[in-house]
Amino acid sequence: MTKPVQYMGQGLFYALFAVTIGYFSSFPEYTNLSADETLIKLSFSHAGQLKEACRERTPEEIAQLPMYQRKSTTICPSRERADVVVELEMDGVQLYHVIMKPNGFARSGTSNIYRRIPLKAGVHTLKARLRDHAAGEDFNYVHEETVDLAPGRIMVIDFHAATGGFIFKNKNTSLKKNNIS
Repeated sequence: MTKPVQYMGQGLFYALFAVTIGYFSSFPEYTNLSADETLIKLSFSHAGQLKEACRERTPEEIAQLPMYQRKSTTICPSRERADVVVELEMDGVQLYHVIMKPNGFARSGTSNIYRRIPLKAGVHTLKARLRDHAAGEDFNYVHEETVDLAPGRIMVIDFHAATGGFIFKNKNTSLKKNNIS
């Protein structure tokens, strides 16, 4: 007699658990942005330039090395990389400014950024700048573009040094209710 009661209690518990999960998966509704806002995601990894320049070994220096070390003809005094400075402006107003330190014990890795910036939708002029060298105050990568930021949409700003710098991507992804990005 206890087995049927036990199974009914277990079934009731599972049903209650399923109803609770079902309710919280739909309610309360979550709105990521207001109706007139859009989202910019600034996300990339980049390794700054070396702080100290590498040099080639002279033939005399190579001759003094053991045979197994003669393959490497370049000497780099330090593996440390420069800080990466990133700025983002919209319509002449600075939205974001960051100085990113390189990762790693020897500060020889990449600098990583992920930033979500909610903005009012509309047509705006965006300007992204990046400096990855230690000397000077000038930015070696600058990209300016006029973009139409639709309400509830996502714009991704990426960076690839090999292709010339910043890439602005207007994604067709919508930030509707319960759609978390």
